[in-house]
Amino acid sequence: MNFHTDISRQSITIDGVRYTCTDATPSDGMPSRLQNLFRKEYGADSFHAQIADFLAEWFDGSDTLQVHTSGSTGTPKQLRVEKQRMMNSAMLTLSFLHLREEDTAMLCMPLQYIAGKMVVVRALVGGLNLIPVAPCGHPMQSLSQTPVFSAMIPMQVFNSLQVPEEAEKLSRIRHLIIGGGAVDEELGKQLHSFPHAVWSTYGMTETLSHIALRRLNGPEASEWYTPFSNVSLTLSADQTLIIDAPLVSPIRLVTNDIVEFNPQGQFRILGRKDNTINTGGVKVQIEQVEARLKPLLPFAFQITAAPDSKFGERIVLLVQSENPVTEENLHEAFRQLPPYWRPKQIICLPQLPLTGSRKPDRATARKIASSTQIPG
Repeated sequence: MNFHTDISRQSITIDGVRYTCTDATPSDGMPSRLQNLFRKEYGADSFHAQIADFLAEWFDGSDTLQVHTSGSTGTPKQLRVEKQRMMNSAMLTLSFLHLREEDTAMLCMPLQYIAGKMVVVRALVGGLNLIPVAPCGHPMQSLSQTPVFSAMIPMQVFNSLQVPEEAEKLSRIRHLIIGGGAVDEELGKQLHSFPHAVWSTYGMTETLSHIALRRLNGPEASEWYTPFSNVSLTLSADQTLIIDAPLVSPIRLVTNDIVEFNPQGQFRILGRKDNTINTGGVKVQIEQVEARLKPLLPFAFQITAAPDSKFGERIVLLVQSENPVTEENLHEAFRQLPPYWRPKQIICLPQLPLTGSRKPDRATARKIASSTQIPG
């Protein structure tokens, strides 16, 4: 594939129309031609206008741009990242998936986060035809053509699978990557028979999108992530993943993800260090409890923890429900859990805490649990 890495000579194709660097670059403090065009045609607050604003920042002559972390486990952060490293990341994905110039790429991810920005950068570097769809729960709904490539979050994929017409379009995407959250076992089963490649991605803002993928369908389906060839992975003393990926990050990254390796150098995620609950001296992983309960509970929920005078920490179940839910209601589900995994408190909420990228807001969940007294 012929990569376009000279920013001063890049162009982008959006909805089949090619726009040059000159079209997208602001001049003398005034909006670019593309910004004016998209604001007039689609509206000042439209998704197309946001794309034009991102391109204006991309072509502003600076070597870096600002990105935001999602804040799933703490306060969201702002980072400045190098555009060259973003292009390096784009080339890794384009090469791995064997994408070709003029392939269509659906953009349905918010542009304030790295995942959405990287779809645009892949289009710039690879000469892809960008098909914007305003971020929503059903991005396949209004599409008249099936894209060759798409990056989606699990919730969008799940929703699309519930509507036969959308599910059919989804199955025709030749290269589908799913990131921004865990792909649970049930969703994986629904995707297993898809005719084209479906991947779960592993990465973060600091790695400028993903540095490893695992196949979700076909004979190559696996629970193990395969890192890109330029990425070196090791374990910390706490069994968390350490990432050396010089093409996308100038520093070694020590993550909070507890992982294990297989002999082939692949890894699987057991949970996050900051999602470990120490209850009565037993360490319980939030993700494992949620995975066990998911097929057993008919409503949205999250597992979290709160300080406890007897156990140190107690496991708390947050339930999205307007009506009271008691331990008696959940007795059969709780019996399927090891004793130390069973929640000792249930809190009903009208809405579960989520981040802007629709991930569980673990920090807020703990605050809610810690500030709610156990009845009686």
